[in-house]
Parts: sequence; C-alpha cells; structure tokens
Amino acid sequence: MTEKEKMIKGLPYDPLDKELISGRLNARKLTRKIAEIPMDKEKQRRHIFKELLGSTAGRFYIENPFLCDYGYNIHWGENAYANFGCIILDAAPVHIGKNVMMAPGVKILTSTHPLEYEARNSGIETAEPIYIGDNVWIGAGVIVNPGVSIGKNSVIGSGSVVVNDIPDNVVAVGNPCKVLKTIAN
Repeated sequence: MTEKEKMIKGLPYDPLDKELISGRLNARKLTRKIAEIPMDKEKQRRHIFKELLGSTAGRFYIENPFLCDYGYNIHWGENAYANFGCIILDAAPVHIGKNVMMAPGVKILTSTHPLEYEARNSGIETAEPIYIGDNVWIGAGVIVNPGVSIGKNSVIGSGSVVVNDIPDNVVAVGNPCKVLKTIAN
C-alpha cells in the first residue's frame, strides 16, 4: 500500500513520501495560479479549481486567498462558498455539502499527530475525514478539527473550535463548540 493510500484511509503515513510531497507542490502551484487570475475572470479560476479539487459542482465560489494541502481530497458542493482566507488541510477526504457558506478565516484540518512525543517526533501522521452537511453556515475564524461531521442546516458561531460532531439543525458555538439551541425548520 502506498503512503498516499494509507493517508486517505486514515492509517499512519509518512508525509515526506515523494508522491505526497509532489501532491502538495502541485496544490501550491495551482492555488498560486488561481491567486494570480483577476477575480473578474471567474471562468479561468473555476477551470483551475476543477483541476485542483477532487470534485466540484457546477456552481461554487471560493475567494482568494485559498490554501490546501493536496486539493484532490476536497469535494465541493453545489452553490458552496468560501470567503477570504479559507485553509483546508485535506490529507483525508473533506466533503462540503450544497449551499455551505464559510465566513473569512475558516480552517478545516484533517491531519493529526500522535500524542506520545516519541511517535510524534518520528514524523508519522494520520488524518481523519471531515463532512459538512448541506446548508451549513460556518462563522468567521472557525476551526474544524479532524474526524468531525457537521449536520445539515446547522450554524457554527464565529471563533468556534469544532472538536466533536454537530447534529443537524442547531446553532453551536464556543471552544469547544457546543450546541446552543435547535433551529426550528
């Protein structure tokens, strides 16, 4: 099994593997190309985003700057939007649902490291997938941690640190992020 296959499956992997380094360099090249295209040239930007990301819907929008580790593990839903400064570390799959809105400075982080320092110092990593349901609104500066799912129609308050799954149809806020109230639909 390759290091890339291990990474995507959530098994310990070596991020210094040549194939993984090449994947990260390719993502840097493509995000730099996107950043250099004027914002009014949306068709050109969209074309490169479709090359970068694992899958995209027909209609989506991502503001500059946008950064990611690999890109190929990101699956972007119809009419989903990311404001300025979105960072996605996509060592594991990241699924972004339809009509998701992300405010400035959202960070979606799938990578994690061992707690024991000897293992951590070895450089080996793991990654856990993140799922964001349809119609989710993620406030400014939110950090979504590895392995988290955010349920459909939910709202995550600004500055929250999401460390556990969030159910459908709720407002959740804080560090750690907790359900504040249910949203009546």
